[in-house]
Amino acid sequence: MLAGQFPSPGKVQLIQVEEPVLPEPNVQPGMMIFQPEMTCLCGSDLPFFDGDFEGHAVPYPQPDGMSLHEMVGTVVATNGSRWTPGTRVLAVPVGQRGLYERFVLSEERAIALDPRLSDEVALLAQPFGTVVWALKKLPNMIDRDVVVLGLGPIGQMFVAGLRNMGARRIIGIDPVRDRTELARTMGATDVVTSTGMNAVDEVRSILNGQLAEVCVEAVGHKAQAFNDAVRLTKEHGDILYFGVPPIPVDGLQLKDAMLKNLTIRTSLHPDFERTFPLAMQWLAEKRVDLSPLLTHRYPLAQIQEAFDLFRYRREGAIKVLVEFPANRGTTSR
Repeated sequence: MLAGQFPSPGKVQLIQVEEPVLPEPNVQPGMMIFQPEMTCLCGSDLPFFDGDFEGHAVPYPQPDGMSLHEMVGTVVATNGSRWTPGTRVLAVPVGQRGLYERFVLSEERAIALDPRLSDEVALLAQPFGTVVWALKKLPNMIDRDVVVLGLGPIGQMFVAGLRNMGARRIIGIDPVRDRTELARTMGATDVVTSTGMNAVDEVRSILNGQLAEVCVEAVGHKAQAFNDAVRLTKEHGDILYFGVPPIPVDGLQLKDAMLKNLTIRTSLHPDFERTFPLAMQWLAEKRVDLSPLLTHRYPLAQIQEAFDLFRYRREGAIKVLVEFPANRGTTSR
């Protein structure tokens, strides 16, 4: 069967590997063979694609299966009792090693698809689940003024989620104009096409001389914008530091955050019991509409083109779908 592999920085190839074998239930119970049908590329896949993970060079070639983790598909076989063969689920592979036609996974790392959703939208419950997990950590957002710093896929989802939670002003900030324009569609009341460090005056103008009560840092892996978030947040405000920073992180202005008495929250690793299902529920009930984020689609055979377009933000790319050979060709319902 086919699997993916990064043989060198910026390159992805398809190789042949052995079919997965389901463990015996007395050895490793509660396991299944999962067959992906559709996936989305994520910013957290790019450090492996680029060859720079957490400030360290990545050895090449990388292990097969790197790097995908947002996917829907079918349970092919199981030695457990949670799912039956033929059940279609959203699944999250361990360590982002999901670039296989089939792989073994714990039954606990999957949730049921909602029949009201197309596959394209249902798989967004994975990245949106990480956003919902983070939003659960914030205080009451009704009537609060918020800045979302970084308007890639995750930043756009934060805009949609905060709108649903009742924020008064949602100011989206990103240096890419296509992304600030999209943020208006997702629910931003105001946008600033700039970097965070250069947006302070515009934010004050929007908020009648004030800074934001809450700032969500969603810039990503390769650059940290924590200091910009500190600049954009008023005293006694809240920072949600979502974008996973490079390691080591140089120049964090923690003292400036302390002088403002800011509350800093971080967020990783949502749960499969409540948060991912809640994200699926929000999408199915149309509390948020994330379909504008789905911008491009490729077959697995063109995964190099998919990564190139996503990596370099070509053609307004936000969420790039990749279809596996097993894809059933489902469309929006």
